[in-house]
Amino acid sequence: MSTLPLTPDELLTTTRSVRKRLDLSRSVPIGLVRECVEIALQAPSGSNRQGWHWVVVTDPDLRAAVGDVYRRAVEGYQAGSGFAGRLFQDDPGRADVQQRVGDSVAYLGEHMGEAPVLVIPCLTSPNLSAGNQAGLWGSLLPAAWSYMLAARARGLGTAWTTLHLAYEAEVAELLGIPSDVHQGALIPTAYYTGETFRPAPRQPLDQVWHHDGW
Repeated sequence: MSTLPLTPDELLTTTRSVRKRLDLSRSVPIGLVRECVEIALQAPSGSNRQGWHWVVVTDPDLRAAVGDVYRRAVEGYQAGSGFAGRLFQDDPGRADVQQRVGDSVAYLGEHMGEAPVLVIPCLTSPNLSAGNQAGLWGSLLPAAWSYMLAARARGLGTAWTTLHLAYEAEVAELLGIPSDVHQGALIPTAYYTGETFRPAPRQPLDQVWHHDGW
């Protein structure tokens, strides 16, 4: 399939988490998803192990079951102090944005199971260490982001979510994922409505830039 006429910078700065604007009524060709995963497989991985697996869920009953798990995870998240909708309430410049994020998270919690495609990138590892796991997940998460970029270039919307991992074992049982395969994210994939994707507000660079040391 041909891709959208986006420059690299446009692709990188307008690939947003799409929640309320996922088109839940339009099917997505499985071949298009395969294209995106094929591109994702070009991402780097530690020692070039390529220990990733991609669980793609399109069966309506399975999507609904995963959606039920995700709904429970969102309900727990909403009750916690870290819920996006309650962050930065004392900062007028960020409070409204956070409220909108919180609203969209709640919406996706109710509708995850209706997304036409659910993609779960996974990594094979016998054990998860108790210490720093950056090296391990660094062999999967760049590929997951590449999948999202490839989807955006093909007119698809995605959202990066990990809340379901509170019930990872339950989802693994639903989908027959082996015990030594660990889920890294849950990425709903659908066509989207509207064409107003643009760079999001972010902290000024100089607040996070450290040159030659902290």
